[in-house]
Amino acid sequence: MKLSGIVFLTVVLSFTSCDQPSTIEGLWVVKSVMVGEKKMTPNARWTRFHADQTQESGNGRFQHSYGLWELNQNKNELFIINTNGLEDSNPPFMMTLGANEMIWERIEEGQHIKVHLERSTQLPETYADKILGLWLLEKATGNGPYFMESDTNENNEYLFIRWDKRFVIGTKKGKVHGVYNVHGHKPELELIPYSTPLKRDFWRIEFAENLITLKLLNSDSLVTRQFKRVHKFPNK
Repeated sequence: MKLSGIVFLTVVLSFTSCDQPSTIEGLWVVKSVMVGEKKMTPNARWTRFHADQTQESGNGRFQHSYGLWELNQNKNELFIINTNGLEDSNPPFMMTLGANEMIWERIEEGQHIKVHLERSTQLPETYADKILGLWLLEKATGNGPYFMESDTNENNEYLFIRWDKRFVIGTKKGKVHGVYNVHGHKPELELIPYSTPLKRDFWRIEFAENLITLKLLNSDSLVTRQFKRVHKFPNK
């Protein structure tokens, strides 16, 4: 009898827990976006819903949208309005909500959109977040922009990626200043130097702990630059 009572109580508690409605409030990170059969997941995209019906979203540590949200619980329809963005003429999302995951679905321009989100307690990092800071050149393979293979013996060549989308490259020939972009979906870095005759170029980023390796894209030969993270500028 005692065992039967314990089993009965466990079953009742399980059903009670399942019946408790999940809440949309909190931080959600986008894990995948499917547009038809094509995966188009943005890098480190997130949305945060507040109890006062306001919301904000961004990528990594950069918040770029804010506005309101409304949920029609009878139809599981989720309306999201970005008051600093463009008007959304698409239908609301049909939402499926679990304890720690959420799925949005709707039709946009004739294509089925499916967004899978997971609940989170902290903001994710984008490729742009990870590359911020000061990087000391450790190894150069192939001669190309900014650094030569012999520069690794100098131990004072560096790449400084600033928060304001500008970069500084320090070489034995002097400094190169410019602006940069990091791709929103891929680990790719675009460097746009102010100086002539240097031209813009594109690099693939490979991340390791306190290390990055940049591989020059659209090149007929292998050109890579490996850097380690440092916290002060080298002595010249």
